[in-house]
Amino acid sequence: MTSGAPTPTYPARPRRSRLRTFLPLGIAAWLVLEIWLLTVVADAVGGLTVFLLLLAGLVLGSVVIKRAGRRAFQALNEAMQRGGTPSSGGGNGLMMLGGLLIMLPGLISDAVGLLLLIPPVQKALSGYAERTFDRKLREAGSGSLGDAFQQARIHRPDGKVVQGEVIRDEPGDAPQEPRPPLMG
Repeated sequence: MTSGAPTPTYPARPRRSRLRTFLPLGIAAWLVLEIWLLTVVADAVGGLTVFLLLLAGLVLGSVVIKRAGRRAFQALNEAMQRGGTPSSGGGNGLMMLGGLLIMLPGLISDAVGLLLLIPPVQKALSGYAERTFDRKLREAGSGSLGDAFQQARIHRPDGKVVQGEVIRDEPGDAPQEPRPPLMG
């Protein structure tokens, strides 16, 4: 029995990107591999040795992050005193990422973190990241990234999304009318 109301048609769901599909699976596989490797090493050399390795990784990672943060702050401070912007980060971001990976419990993350502390690796990765970012920015073209900040979405209580555009009025665009006082 129908009520006579038309059945709502919902638009097809947008396809999930590969990253959103495979990233959780990759993280889960990485965690399983880390735990398996820790148990294998603990069986070979003993649990206390593995615990001391993890504790040393925590201390070393925090020292690396602190040093990289201090360097980044000094570079920013010097650039502000010159009145400009900081030049290249000098690998401080990759050093911080390396320190974070060393701090995480696990031997694979420690190895990748230590690899990120090597200057030639930092230089190669930062060059690759910069080229990839520039390419993606060029592929985006006009009207996609810049206009993204001008777009607004209003979520209505019934779940529908209303697309809109934010238009800013400049002070010289409209004639100025006298405004009434705020408090009477």
